[in-house]
Amino acid sequence: MLVAIATDYSNNKTMNDILFDFLSKYISLTDDEKNALASLDLFRSVKKGTTLLKEGQQTKDSYFVLKGCIRTYYIVDSEEKTTAFYTEMEALTPNCVISKTPSEYYVSCIEDSILAVSNTDMEVEVNSKFPRFEILCRKLSEELLAKKQIDFDKFKTSSPEQRYLNLLESRPDLIQRVPQHQLASYLGIKPQSLSRLRARLVEKKS
Repeated sequence: MLVAIATDYSNNKTMNDILFDFLSKYISLTDDEKNALASLDLFRSVKKGTTLLKEGQQTKDSYFVLKGCIRTYYIVDSEEKTTAFYTEMEALTPNCVISKTPSEYYVSCIEDSILAVSNTDMEVEVNSKFPRFEILCRKLSEELLAKKQIDFDKFKTSSPEQRYLNLLESRPDLIQRVPQHQLASYLGIKPQSLSRLRARLVEKKS
């Protein structure tokens, strides 16, 4: 269930402020541009376990995680195959949004999350009023695509143990935040194999 939310009460910083801080890494927003974004009602509070997108569904929505964690996964022979996790300050535009076809995978929340949810109609309207947003979206898309390609190349050329070590180095928070069976699926191994791998690494340290 998506519920509109405007403020992060844990630190009294508005969701707009958090989003603006992130975007300022790419462009310096004018007051008019900030007001345009603030008027869009982008922010949603999403409960753990919520499915944002199902296989076979069509959507125009893209997601930016302000707090929490979402994942993408396929169902193959009745088994979930996790392909990615998205946490704070990471964006996801499902492939089906670009291809305008039904989704081939699922998107769900594995934690209570706060998301900025935009759609292609909204983006067209804003870009027509503020052309710099189109440049910003292109920069973000290019950066995301490059990151996905690097991650994919690392995954294809490494062993399960090396994938786990890479995860420990680059995204150690996931080890604690993600259920073991989903983490194992992401690494391309069974949960039992992940347990043995962890035990083996502990032995090496001792």
